[in-house]
Amino acid sequence: MKTRREFIKISAVGAGAAAIGLSTINIAGLKLANAANDQTAVSDEEMTSFPTYCEVCFWKCAGWTYVDKHKNIRKIIGNKEDPHCNGRLCPRGTGGVGMYTDEDRLKTPLIRETVNGEQVFRKASWKEALNLVASKMKDVADKYGPESFALFNHGAPGEHFKHLLHAYGSENEGEPAWAQCRGPREVGFSATFGSWIGSPEPTDIRDTNCLVLIGSHIGENMHNGQVQEVADIIGRNATIITVDPRLSTVASKSKYWLPIKPATDLALLLSWIHVLIFEGLYNKDYVEQYTMGFEQLKEHVKDMTPEWAYGITTIEPSIIRKTAREMANAAPAVIVHPGRHVVWYGDDSQRERAIAILNALLGSWGKRGGFYFKEAISVPKYPHPQYPHAEWSWKDNLDGKYPLSSMAITTELLAASIPEFGYKHPIKAWMVAGTNLPLTIPNKELFKTAAEAVEFIVVVDTMPMDITGYADVVLPECTYLERYDTIRAAPHREPNIALRMPAVEPKYETKPSWWIAKQLGERLGLGDFFDYDDFSEVLDWQLKKMGTSLDEMKKIGIKMFDRKSGPLYLADGEEYHFNTNSGKIELYSTEFAELGFDPMPKFTKHPEPEDGFYRLIYGRAPMHTFSRTSNNHNLFDLMNENSVWINPKVAELWDLKTGQKIWLQNQDGIVSTFPIKVRVTERIRWDSVYMVHGFGHDNKKLTRTFGRGASDTQLITNVMVDPMMGGTGMRGNFVTFITENPGKEAEA
Repeated sequence: MKTRREFIKISAVGAGAAAIGLSTINIAGLKLANAANDQTAVSDEEMTSFPTYCEVCFWKCAGWTYVDKHKNIRKIIGNKEDPHCNGRLCPRGTGGVGMYTDEDRLKTPLIRETVNGEQVFRKASWKEALNLVASKMKDVADKYGPESFALFNHGAPGEHFKHLLHAYGSENEGEPAWAQCRGPREVGFSATFGSWIGSPEPTDIRDTNCLVLIGSHIGENMHNGQVQEVADIIGRNATIITVDPRLSTVASKSKYWLPIKPATDLALLLSWIHVLIFEGLYNKDYVEQYTMGFEQLKEHVKDMTPEWAYGITTIEPSIIRKTAREMANAAPAVIVHPGRHVVWYGDDSQRERAIAILNALLGSWGKRGGFYFKEAISVPKYPHPQYPHAEWSWKDNLDGKYPLSSMAITTELLAASIPEFGYKHPIKAWMVAGTNLPLTIPNKELFKTAAEAVEFIVVVDTMPMDITGYADVVLPECTYLERYDTIRAAPHREPNIALRMPAVEPKYETKPSWWIAKQLGERLGLGDFFDYDDFSEVLDWQLKKMGTSLDEMKKIGIKMFDRKSGPLYLADGEEYHFNTNSGKIELYSTEFAELGFDPMPKFTKHPEPEDGFYRLIYGRAPMHTFSRTSNNHNLFDLMNENSVWINPKVAELWDLKTGQKIWLQNQDGIVSTFPIKVRVTERIRWDSVYMVHGFGHDNKKLTRTFGRGASDTQLITNVMVDPMMGGTGMRGNFVTFITENPGKEAEA
């Protein structure tokens, strides 16, 4: 059926051919652009280095981009002074050059039009494309108010477009990382300690004696600094306890692997709390001085024994007690890791609360080997006029729902885009920058309905990702190696900043996001908010205010500053005021109680798979970041498709063999478009299957990754929403196996 906005696969056929065509050659099955030029051996002395920080994942390691005399980027290495990476980049970081050389990149602005009844993209000039976007933004502001224009963003590009959006008069920007990733942990830890975890996490792994990972796959989810510190503590035989239905890489290095029944983590956490309290293993001095609500907590968990938890989790009581004692013996140099992607079952803020409470009982917050007190340096705001007052924002649409959400919930912005849902403040147009919404949002039908409903969509991206197929205008962004960006000033043990600057000129007709935002701002009459010719002027002004300069940062890349907030750790007995209602660490959350939520976490039983179905568990691979890197030829060479892990007992039941291609069907009848190869392994529980996220692309323009493996996102149709902050729990989906081709592949 024809729709107003058909999904268009950007490809080298039809009206868009001139926009994306590039002569290529095939070498051993790998397409490489002719533009690669001379790739003969060259020494560092024959190259020029430029400072950067990585955009392949959120860790943003600082590094050096090396460029030869022919203006070819040859390699990226870590900056030795950077505490994020200590001079060592992960596979993604070193493979980042593949983002620059990928011949499948977006190359020119594209505009949707209808030719002979078919919707296609045609090549456009920047002037035409920007004029069209600006005119649509003016139309939306005139007809509905600027607040009806929403931004979905992730990463560095988002900062530039948030500035544009606020200058335009809208505060409706949503970052999927809040509701789809880390929001519940910020709510849980804030309610307990009065502090967000943030990024990078302030976990003092290098000095810990016991690290507890519950659903955290360090080593596969490549958080560089943490991975290095975990490797160090493995070398000195620190205790690692990994709770996971799957024998992950770090689980294989752990003293204890607890293959827990999925959806029962909260029961295990509460039983650990029970053991610490009723065996008198908690840090009594710390709890007495810094916490409130201990007696209420003790009463709350009195019946949550290891025997009670065993019937829920399948973890034997003796193991629960033994691991709790290991934590207590190591305290306060112990970390129960808060995780990162923590939206699972809809009660995720409470699960994170339990993790925070456990750390509080162990006395690890603010202690060496536990959690250090992070510090960041403030980057001065470049002068601009005051933003106009927005008449309404995303929060006004919630009508009291999700009261602990501190950021816009992407699914709510999508829902507000659908007139039939009756939101009092509708969203009428989108800008999407640096996030692939169709593979990020767990409810794809919600996304598709919303995309069909809005009047205009502009997408800014480096690659023809799924989201570009829904755009009215596509604006090609240059890669992070070709542009200036905002100063990295993430919190760490010591305040520090890092510079990203262009190592080469942007390829093709691509442009940096700061330039795109400035051009749109000027067309909207907002030029005073962009009072500079080049973003380097902004950086130099900011850096001079901070006691350095752009010239200096070009030479050093990273600069450290002295701490001003005090020591990294609490001294024994030191007075300290926590930023909670009580000024104490709250084992009983007064904030939760005031809002009508349980002040202490309770275990809730979650649905289980029917016969013949298995819980779908998804995760990361160390060489890929979400779906954004699967087409990168450097990283594709390391992992070119995903597989589905199936326990041998289940494989025998279904007569499945390693390497066999099957299709997955979820509980709602959704079948994966592409088949996925079976991996028969003891490393997964019998009631679950596992697959790496980010594969199963159906856009043929992604020439390497098209049709490789299956998409887990496609199979996530049951979403359990956290009532506190709107997190979209995605681990309540179950799959079964189809061994005969269901004909889905032909539709791709």
